[in-house]
Amino acid sequence: MKYRNSLPQLNGTQMVADGGLETTLVFHDGIDLPLFAAFKALESQEGIDAIGRYMRGFARLAVKHNRGFIMDTPTWRASPRWAAELGVDRDQLREVHREVIATLVKMRAEHETPASPFVVNGVIGPHSDGYAPTEIMSASEAEAYHQTQVGWFAEMGADMVSAITMTYVDEAIGIVRAAQSVNIPVVISFTVETDGRLPSGQGLRSAIEQVDRATGSTAAYFMINCAHPDHFRSVLEQGGEWTKRIMGVRANASRLSHAELDEAEELDDGNPKEFGELHQELTQFLPNLTVIGGCCGTDHRHVEHVCIATQQPTAKAV
Repeated sequence: MKYRNSLPQLNGTQMVADGGLETTLVFHDGIDLPLFAAFKALESQEGIDAIGRYMRGFARLAVKHNRGFIMDTPTWRASPRWAAELGVDRDQLREVHREVIATLVKMRAEHETPASPFVVNGVIGPHSDGYAPTEIMSASEAEAYHQTQVGWFAEMGADMVSAITMTYVDEAIGIVRAAQSVNIPVVISFTVETDGRLPSGQGLRSAIEQVDRATGSTAAYFMINCAHPDHFRSVLEQGGEWTKRIMGVRANASRLSHAELDEAEELDDGNPKEFGELHQELTQFLPNLTVIGGCCGTDHRHVEHVCIATQQPTAKAV
């Protein structure tokens, strides 16, 4: 089924996203990812098998808990700038996008149920570093840059696109405008530092409100990712209408800062049970929270505990 014109999470359906794909591939599967580019794993059968195993695990988890599944493409690092650094030309990059969408469409056909709708989500990453950007784009520059990936996702059958780990507002605005131009739903997911502010220093509320003002509130919703719940809970506790625009959270397992994670040589996967319980607390501050997954350091265990802790009355017993 295709959901572009009626995303189930916008109608209140509880959805799961996956966890930390890149950290799972590197630390659990022992697969080298140059520049943290998960799509490079698709160049070997070992990598193809690992990603397939990983995604099928989340598909089964979603069905088990009567939740939908947002199926992310492994393309966070598959934009032109990063591809060029990896020696991947435009034609090869386009084929990567075609193949990953076709794979997810097939997986959806194999696992989706009426109670668990599956959504194919084209993932876009930042043009610069996802923790400390060194190159800042204007909104118009970002729109032009990200138009390539956004256009491919719209053309090749993705239901939506999500810009993950956004560090500053102008790039987010450009991505929303690029998605508007091809009429595909778009989600903006900001990351925050341990003080709950974007790496740019801007407050989360201010960032969300600025994107909405500049784009006519046309982003489907906003998310927070790549930060531990402790890093942004106090910001959400302040409340306000703006919190209704946040419909998704994909948190890190670790309480370490971005700088500390960058230097870490071992995986900090935290406490999966506590991770779930912290998300139950977040539901008190995010009235429209319908999408929950994980980011760095998380895997199926963490997301399962989130499902258990935030279980709806109609969900299957575990």
